[in-house]
Amino acid sequence: MRMIINLECTECKRRNYTTTKNKNNDPNRIELKKYCPWCRKHTVHKEVK
Repeated sequence: MRMIINLECTECKRRNYTTTKNKNNDPNRIELKKYCPWCRKHTVHKEVK
C-alpha cells in the first residue's frame, strides 16, 4: 500500500525529493520541511502527483 511520491519546494517549485507514504495512514497530501539546494535554505515541500 506504500506509494512513491514527489516533493516540490513551495518557493522555487522544483521537485527535489522522492519518498514513500502509506495511503491508508495519510490519505491527504503531506508537507515536510526539507532543505532546498536551489533556495539554499530549509523550506516546506509539498506532495505533488
